[in-house]
Amino acid sequence: MKSLRIRVALLIVGAIVAVVGLATVVAIGVIGRPGPERILSDAALRINLVARLVENNPKNFDDGPNDDNNDGIMLVPQPAGGLEDVRLTEAMRTILAGTGNERDVIITQALHRGAPPNVSLPIPGHGWIVMPLSGSQPPPKNGWGVLFGWMMAIIFGTGVIAVVIANRLIRPLQLLEAAIASIGPDGVLPPLPETGSGEIKATAMALNRLSARLKTAMESRMRLVAAAGHDLRTPMTRMRLRAEFLEDEEERALWLKDLEELDRIADSAIRLVREEVEATELQDVNLDGLLPSLIDELSAQRYAVRLGSTVPACVRVSPLALTRALRNVLINSATHGGGGVAAVRVEDDFAVIAISDSGPGIPEALLERVFEPFFRVDPARRQSVPGAGLGLAITKEIVERSGGRISVRNAKEGGLIQEIWLPLAVPATA
Repeated sequence: MKSLRIRVALLIVGAIVAVVGLATVVAIGVIGRPGPERILSDAALRINLVARLVENNPKNFDDGPNDDNNDGIMLVPQPAGGLEDVRLTEAMRTILAGTGNERDVIITQALHRGAPPNVSLPIPGHGWIVMPLSGSQPPPKNGWGVLFGWMMAIIFGTGVIAVVIANRLIRPLQLLEAAIASIGPDGVLPPLPETGSGEIKATAMALNRLSARLKTAMESRMRLVAAAGHDLRTPMTRMRLRAEFLEDEEERALWLKDLEELDRIADSAIRLVREEVEATELQDVNLDGLLPSLIDELSAQRYAVRLGSTVPACVRVSPLALTRALRNVLINSATHGGGGVAAVRVEDDFAVIAISDSGPGIPEALLERVFEPFFRVDPARRQSVPGAGLGLAITKEIVERSGGRISVRNAKEGGLIQEIWLPLAVPATA
């Protein structure tokens, strides 16, 4: 989101600076470059006119400034005092030379602070004429510097405005980002406050409506699955009773086997629904105590599972739900992987429960589908291997509701590795 904000701000700044820069280039082409030449050109014209006037009638300017014939201009024996402004002097001489009137004028800074510079104009054989430079303030010493400063001020001002505009433009996107990040394990979006500008209100209202519809649809699906699983029990019970009266023992055994599979599917479906909709109380659970007892229980049931290396780790979960999830993955490794080994390690403030086996693994193309309900790597094994295909789906639901994640991958040396990552109740210290 920060990257988008920066790009929008830079786009606005670039557009404004480009327009101002183009306007500046056009203005320079029409008006002229910044510098003393533009400001001194009018003064040079007046200086040249005064010089010609004095040269044609020098006697009229010898009587002093109060003479009615000289309009306050008089000849003096030497130029005006003060420090010579070399830059302005050279610029004025260049301008005069460009008009075909070369004159060795001298421009000096005024002795009184705030007064304009003085122009001393030589009249050959008669002395000097001293007059103020256009009767105005001197031109800036660095015209290009002033232009550069003006552009920097524009860039800074537009930058501030661009950041404000960019923030307002991406605020709905920030709301979307925050809403997506706040989606819970159940897939439901918490209600958003419908406040702010019109766009923000409209976005929040749309998200709230979407969340309400999703929640309704999910609850309806859960109720449908739970009702279907529950209602299947009655006809299955009747079918089991009827199967018991079959005279053919082989036929009776097949019927009872199919009914047991249907019973497992119904139980698993109801259990999956309960994990998705029921809120359970969280407790601190020590994995180094829970995992060994669970493995002992499964070993007593003749499942080929054993305990590997473990480290002390405490997680905050529902003990019953976590036991169910671990039982699912351990039975999965024992049933399909020829035996599983469970280990516990701590990594990046997470407790990692890794269950590895020595089975055939899963084709890489099917790894992403292992958490789908009723998924089987080999559908033909449904009759030979008990199970409804919901074990990993239930485990994934339990783990994600506990703030963790589960992954399945093939080991390099063969077999499958199932890893459950759960946040530590007390983060590990460095």
